[in-house]
Amino acid sequence: MTPTVLVFDLDGTLVDTKHDLVNALNAVLAREGHACVTTQSLGHLFGHGARALLGKGLELNGVVAPDSALLDRLQDAFIDHYRANIAVESRPFPGAVEAMTALRARGFRIAICTNKRETLARRLLDTLGLSAGIDAFVGGDTYPLSKPNAEPVLGAISRAGGRPARAVMIGDSKTDIDAARAAQIPVIAVTFGYTAIPVAELGPDAVISAFHTLPETLAALGLVP
Repeated sequence: MTPTVLVFDLDGTLVDTKHDLVNALNAVLAREGHACVTTQSLGHLFGHGARALLGKGLELNGVVAPDSALLDRLQDAFIDHYRANIAVESRPFPGAVEAMTALRARGFRIAICTNKRETLARRLLDTLGLSAGIDAFVGGDTYPLSKPNAEPVLGAISRAGGRPARAVMIGDSKTDIDAARAAQIPVIAVTFGYTAIPVAELGPDAVISAFHTLPETLAALGLVP
């Protein structure tokens, strides 16, 4: 029987990465002679990529509409710092590892579909010791288009040995929900992620506030291994 694939977003869904992201941002800002910014001042930009964080960090320092050449240079510096310090403070959300381990033991396949660069996603999960429990990795640069396009979601399902009829997306944002809709698979949203809009207002098939409820939520959606 074709296995059921659980397609997880990464940042804001499986792993709380915001502190290492803001640390990378502040390292770049300080190098440019700017003041550091707080996690709170960045709002819900985590999960929107380095350029969005850099743009906000510069704006908070009075630099409005930075040109693309500056952003390109700062993005390279950001990625270099982040790669070298990718899991200093980043940790899985409570119950995430236990849920994935239990579900995989029951026969579910686990795939990652993130808009983070694939090499960075793999490095993060390697550093946290989670890669052995992942059946497929898809990053924002694995395919020509990233989420909310359907291609990376469908690619993650295929790489995990599944098919869309037996798959579900688990994410924290409109991007994840839209990607699941584009791929024509159900989607479960978590409430503890980085979205500015409460996920229940975005129309997912189900909402969870803790990972220990994921197995019963999957069962309620008719999803079995």
